[in-house]
Amino acid sequence: MPITQCTVTQLQERLQNGDDLLLLDVREPNEYAFAHIAGSIHIPLNQIPERIQELNNEKDIVVICHHGMRSQQACLFLDQYGFNQLYNLKGGIDAWSVSCDPTVPRY
Repeated sequence: MPITQCTVTQLQERLQNGDDLLLLDVREPNEYAFAHIAGSIHIPLNQIPERIQELNNEKDIVVICHHGMRSQQACLFLDQYGFNQLYNLKGGIDAWSVSCDPTVPRY
């Protein structure tokens, strides 16, 4: 089943509407420390297998990385474990900074 792609403007609208989303940032700790979306939880991509129980399968999960490649990998992995409300943030944190929140630093 293909993973749904979510644009940063779609995510911004959902957050403004108060949708109950789980924002999962799968970047490395130094990347997350430098720039992230407020309210996101941080589990680096390589830690997802051992920390999968921290994720709520009842919520829509929007997965975030720098440009959308690692988050796509995370979505494909989670999909194999029965998570079915997955959204890959197209363009990642970089697109978020450009289009939605210029206070988030780019790198």
